[in-house]
Amino acid sequence: MKLKNFFAPLAFLLVLSSCSSVKVATDYDREVDFNQYKSFAFYKPGIDKADVSDLDKKRILRAIEAELTAKGFSKMANPDLLVSIFTKTKENVNVYQNNFGYGYGWGWNPWYWGNGYNTVSRTTEGTLYIDLIDAKSMELVWQGMGTGALTMDMNDKIERINEIVKEIIARYPPGSYKK
Repeated sequence: MKLKNFFAPLAFLLVLSSCSSVKVATDYDREVDFNQYKSFAFYKPGIDKADVSDLDKKRILRAIEAELTAKGFSKMANPDLLVSIFTKTKENVNVYQNNFGYGYGWGWNPWYWGNGYNTVSRTTEGTLYIDLIDAKSMELVWQGMGTGALTMDMNDKIERINEIVKEIIARYPPGSYKK
């Protein structure tokens, strides 16, 4: 019985901690000199295609603007880089099975091992792609991707979007990210 009381909170903490992390990956054109880019603008045709609510688009774009501005970029009408986004979501179902308990006889037997329980949790995982496009050639030069658990709570959602965007933009320009 004590084991059950120990492992239930432990499983919950494991799920909670796994939801708080952001997985980030980037890819880029190795032939491009990223020092040439000093300004940006949002690429409306690409952003309009993103499968996310208009309010969440605004939140994402504000977060991107804040992070790029903090890196020394200027938002301009005639920019060096165009910024586009797209999103994907998937639902994860996690089943945690706990068969700790007591029973009759020697060894484990599924019919006599008692007091087990299962917990099921569902989380929605979202992936945000941020594309940086050379404004002159209209070619993709850098792409950042961040994946993390999403929430429906408004304050948590804004904080989560800011966290994901910050983690992605931290890896621009290539080679600048320090772990």
